[in-house]
Amino acid sequence: MHHILIVEDEPIIRSALRRLLERNTYQVSEAGSVQEAQERYNIQSFDLIISDLRLPGAPGTEMIKLAEPKPVLIMTSYASLRSAVDSMRLGAIDYIAKPFDHDEMLQTIARIIHDYQLQVEQDESGEDPLLDAEPEEAFDNSDIGIIGSSAVMRTLYGKIRKVAPTDSNVLIQGESGTGKELVARALHNLSKRAKAPMISVNCAAIPESLIESELFGHEKGAFTGAVSARTGLVEAAHGGTLFLDEIGELPLEAQARLLRVLQEGEIRRVGSVQSQKVDVRLVAATHRDLKSLAKTGGFREDLYYRLHVIALHLPALRDRENDVVEIADILLERQRLRMDKEPMDFTAQAKKALQKYSWPGNVRELENALERAVILCEGSQVTTELMGIDVDLDTEDAANELASSTAQQAASQANTDEAEPVANDLSLEDYFQRFVLEHQDRMTETDLASKLGISRKCLWERRQRFGIPRRKNPNTP
Repeated sequence: MHHILIVEDEPIIRSALRRLLERNTYQVSEAGSVQEAQERYNIQSFDLIISDLRLPGAPGTEMIKLAEPKPVLIMTSYASLRSAVDSMRLGAIDYIAKPFDHDEMLQTIARIIHDYQLQVEQDESGEDPLLDAEPEEAFDNSDIGIIGSSAVMRTLYGKIRKVAPTDSNVLIQGESGTGKELVARALHNLSKRAKAPMISVNCAAIPESLIESELFGHEKGAFTGAVSARTGLVEAAHGGTLFLDEIGELPLEAQARLLRVLQEGEIRRVGSVQSQKVDVRLVAATHRDLKSLAKTGGFREDLYYRLHVIALHLPALRDRENDVVEIADILLERQRLRMDKEPMDFTAQAKKALQKYSWPGNVRELENALERAVILCEGSQVTTELMGIDVDLDTEDAANELASSTAQQAASQANTDEAEPVANDLSLEDYFQRFVLEHQDRMTETDLASKLGISRKCLWERRQRFGIPRRKNPNTP
């Protein structure tokens, strides 16, 4: 079991992070300051130190020196993101912004511990297990960090393994929500630059007026508010990988500066007359058609061809065969652990719905649908209705879905209600008919469907099947 030290002065954040890690089988110790960590623990005994950047007394970056060579992950607020980048230059293995996403935190921790173990093995043996082993033996899907075993994804994995060891620029194309940053992370982790930082930048999230300063840095007095010199994100990625997400949103002037980085391997800070060399590998991603944009002047054509050395296409979720069920199973388990709920599984009809739905928002939409389902689920079965996706099941599937829903509802009522219990020999069909006949005079169709855990359409179809006419109660809407 890996042992992690949390250094955080906010008790609420420290406690929440501790519970998250302990639920995921990590051993956790904690301290409120650098001094307390020194006094209470042998820092070298931990596998990873997670430290807030701003702490009472000494800053969190002091843990980097105390823990060396053990990895230190820095936590920082979005307001101090620049300071976090500076901390990486001091030796932090990575940084994560608060408030952090639970899955992102767990993935980052797993990656850091995995990479550190590989480094230790290499130092002990003198060999690099990632580069010296046979490709198929060295890298499995867990190393790549992407879920899915469909043919189209296996082809993508093969391309990632071939491209990763090179320094060639890579352009990742795919719809929003498909996981382009996961591909970029895999390229970095499987490259010779894996021990250096990977700096990720969402070009669409930075105001146009600040993008050049953020990417390339600035000198003191370069513009109003530039009270001190700042290192740019490109410079911070020196020796590692620079990932530019949504690069199609990058302003033309910034594109010209980026082209110089690719052509000459150098940058010039805003307000500076001196250039400096940088060594970065560029991985870019977009959901837009850059070739068409280049033809219409919306994107520099010379930059497009510089980026398009290697192009990787990440397929939409609807084009990945049975991957959606595999992904859904894993995401469902993550969500229910995060919310501390009992084990859950999909009904057979819910699995059919997962495959039938087009998922326009891809994996991001799937994750949101499962979070909703786990919150609303009162038993162990996740139905189509709980996921809130709009998909038409055929008559047989709808009937089976209703059966699963009513069974779960019956079990819930038997355990929690003081109403007349359901007889042991009462079939699901009988239960449906009895429930509708007993409650339709005082409940609306919407209420009936909600209590049964089905849609109004399914309720209407079952009425037709069993010949139960709808009775309008004048006292109900």
